[in-house]
Amino acid sequence: MHISGADLFLCASYIYNHYCDCKDQHYFLSGDKINDVLCLPVDKVNCITPVLACQDRVLRVLQGSDLLYEVEVPGPPTVLALNSGNGGDSGEEIVFGTSDGKLGLVQITGSKPIPKWEIGNEKKRGGILCIDSFDITGDGVKELLIGRDDGVLEIYSFESADDPVLRYDHALSESIASVQGGCVGKDGYDEILASTYSGWLTGLTTEPVHREGGSAEELKLSQEMQSKISSLRNELEHLQIKVLQEREKYQQSSQSSTAVSSVPAFSVNDKFTLNKDDASYSLILEVQTAIDIVLVQSDVPLDLLDVDKNSAVVSFSSCDSEVRSIEGQYGTLQAYVTPRIQPKTCQVHQYQIKPLSLHQRTHSIDHDRPMNTLTLKGQFSFAEIHSWVVFCLPEVPEKTPAGESITFYFHNTFLGTQLESTYRKGEGCFKSDNISTISILKDVLSKEATKRKINLNISYDVNEESVRHTLKLIHPKLEYQQLLAKKVHLIDALRELQVHEGNVDFLLPKYRSILEEADQLLEEYKKQPAHLERLYGMITDLFIDKFKFKGTNVKTKVPLLLEILDGCDQDGLIAFFESAA
Repeated sequence: MHISGADLFLCASYIYNHYCDCKDQHYFLSGDKINDVLCLPVDKVNCITPVLACQDRVLRVLQGSDLLYEVEVPGPPTVLALNSGNGGDSGEEIVFGTSDGKLGLVQITGSKPIPKWEIGNEKKRGGILCIDSFDITGDGVKELLIGRDDGVLEIYSFESADDPVLRYDHALSESIASVQGGCVGKDGYDEILASTYSGWLTGLTTEPVHREGGSAEELKLSQEMQSKISSLRNELEHLQIKVLQEREKYQQSSQSSTAVSSVPAFSVNDKFTLNKDDASYSLILEVQTAIDIVLVQSDVPLDLLDVDKNSAVVSFSSCDSEVRSIEGQYGTLQAYVTPRIQPKTCQVHQYQIKPLSLHQRTHSIDHDRPMNTLTLKGQFSFAEIHSWVVFCLPEVPEKTPAGESITFYFHNTFLGTQLESTYRKGEGCFKSDNISTISILKDVLSKEATKRKINLNISYDVNEESVRHTLKLIHPKLEYQQLLAKKVHLIDALRELQVHEGNVDFLLPKYRSILEEADQLLEEYKKQPAHLERLYGMITDLFIDKFKFKGTNVKTKVPLLLEILDGCDQDGLIAFFESAA
């Protein structure tokens, strides 16, 4: 929702409505989910210019009920704000935040967008949920206040450069729902207020907490602050007594034969997102009370990666699993969330792991790459083939697009390969420089069509050059991971040598550098334990898929392929692929 004078801008999942004095004025149907809406200040730009932040990595700028133009942004935009609270000098400047933690400023002119600056998310922090502008430092220039879904509050300032600089950050224990600057607690001292998911209100103040003068030991809290703390303590004690009384009352009533235990309701704030940097998924679960246990169950083999913020104790239940494939296996991940409340209750949340789960929507692809093509024809509707694409790929809107046909572009976050998907009623065309992507699509789409008793006419055009191209994309990653694994395996022996000899000057420089970087190497290896196996799995899939399209089964030659992979020779690997028919 956004309000500007007598104008009210309202958005549902896909529908935008503009009301003036409670009368319906304009309507727009978006191609993907709308996450936020605002309007440029009418007093500055002299016209009503609504802007929609949409899930498909686009800002849609409207004029009346029509689309004026689209602005491509680096991630799914979650929040919009006017720069400096008023759109800047021109009134046309909008700050946007994305679900993958990126921040940017774009100028929305009457004819085209002008990007001003963009900040990536090198620190891999959470998605941006709220933005405000406020002059907290008192230098006459408003700072940018950012609240993230991992509880990090950031303050960016504009110094000599045009781009904002991170001046301060503070970590809260919950996602930040809203952030604002103002004078709240004490006259003359500005504060930043943040409200979090479970309802906590946190204030960061410019007021000095200690009195000036005296040594560190002698510094004491002001009388006013002491009385505030004392008052809060009394209130807390009173609440604790009340809770104990109610708990006793509940325990007594539960002994009665007629007592009925009611299940306490609780909501779970969840997010299941693909991380582009390391091709992993983050599952974030947040409850308004303390979480006791989370049980994660999957019918697809998974690797759990540890993160710095993890405070949970993890235990595993093994199952019979076959060779792991990086894509192609699909199923459901289930999370059973049990909070620390009485009586014990649990909620189940389901997340789909899609056949092409490591693909991410992108605005464009490189059309000069060697591409393989899969073409489907049959008696299916536009809605049916769209539902199949939704089943196969992430970031595709569930609602069937308007019009007769649609094209989506995707990028494989692990490999860097690409996919172009164009389809309409009765026909679908899928192009990729990775033959395994085409193979997965062929298998899954055939299965989905068979379920609905639809006959498909499937044809494909395999480009031999694409296999060499994909191997060249994989090889640097393979080489790096093999070298990392070798270095890690040498660390213990080198450390033992260092203890016995007391000096390692006699070692070759490359071995000395392994000892110096041992901690970083171990940390990196720990973060991606199955990286090498995943690469081996992908190359094996590529080998099998190449010959599958020729009608040849080469599974007996896989052990020989694995031997060549251990040697890490790119030319030898390409030669094996070309001669193994």
